[in-house]
Amino acid sequence: TTPEPVVYNVGMICIGNANMAYDRNFLDAQEAAKTILAGKGININWINTYDHPEGDPRVADDCKELAGEQKCIAVFLNSYGMEPAMLEVAADYPDTIFVGMTNDDSCYDDLKNTVNAFPSIYEARYLAGVAAGCKLNELIENKVITAEEAKMGYVGAFPYSEVISGFTAFYLGAKSICPSVTMKVEYINSWGDLKAEGEAAQKLIDDGCVLISQHSDSTSPATTAAKNKIKGSDLPVYHVGYNISMINEAPDSSIISSRIDWTNYLVYVIENKVAGKEVAQDYIGHGLKDGDVVLTELNAKIAAPGTEEAVKKAEDAIKSGSLQVFDTKTFTVEGQELTHAFALDTDGDWVPDDKEAVFDGAYHESYFQSAPYFGINIDGIE
Repeated sequence: TTPEPVVYNVGMICIGNANMAYDRNFLDAQEAAKTILAGKGININWINTYDHPEGDPRVADDCKELAGEQKCIAVFLNSYGMEPAMLEVAADYPDTIFVGMTNDDSCYDDLKNTVNAFPSIYEARYLAGVAAGCKLNELIENKVITAEEAKMGYVGAFPYSEVISGFTAFYLGAKSICPSVTMKVEYINSWGDLKAEGEAAQKLIDDGCVLISQHSDSTSPATTAAKNKIKGSDLPVYHVGYNISMINEAPDSSIISSRIDWTNYLVYVIENKVAGKEVAQDYIGHGLKDGDVVLTELNAKIAAPGTEEAVKKAEDAIKSGSLQVFDTKTFTVEGQELTHAFALDTDGDWVPDDKEAVFDGAYHESYFQSAPYFGINIDGIE
């Protein structure tokens, strides 16, 4: 008789569920990775647990259940704040690899079965900013707003370097196209909260922002933008999203989204684990050129003319290395060019060994570790 094919259990602990844009992005990557692995002769069964807010004590219990009872060969934890619980139990399950996604401690510990991963999303956020800048220029050219009224709003989760890095890259992308742009950030102190995200977006709109973006987990900023009009016009407030395309939720407002495509990384970890090969302690330097960070489809109905070409030009330059997202000639800090800055970890502490991040004319983000460490407040962002 033909033996039954081996099916490997793989676990994922999610901060939210399929109704949240953030988690939906991971779930889509799971299905894509499963298909790719099946084509390589590796059959997997995903076992997911859901709705674990930051600091939830159930994370440790789920790690034990997935690695112990379910015998998962790998357990992926999909959000920041889950890693401490993971590290409490990982040593007890040496045959399971534990992955702190969007975290930054496992690459420095002494456990062989704990690793970190955080693709370079700031590159895609810069491109999303280019699309936003094109829209602002169109509004200025059509006299909907003045150059001084080119103000963006940003719904941020926490004042962590991860968020600061992302919104700074987005702002610099917009500024490369629309030099007069300014931006205001409103923190909600949560990764995802439908009500708080909508309220923050509305506050930014009431303060004069004509375009809203986000580092938050739901589509609430998109739908809030769509419900509002730019002052003195019949045009909606525009929006640039994160994690998934939000065009369906806001077809007349949402222009494009940036997202991490986790498919490549999931395949990499599982394939190496099955083959008995080591997985890198940290997933450094994977971005646009690898397809690990991408943009969703452009909403051609509302995007400004020339947007696709401007985004492609910036993308090619980033891939070739001729454009550095945090080029120190393109921004100032308290009126001065940035000439020196240490890399900071997500909590604002120094990355081990006090790494100098400014060299060769740029701040080098995600160079020493995959997790972002740009924690600097630049001019033009309130």
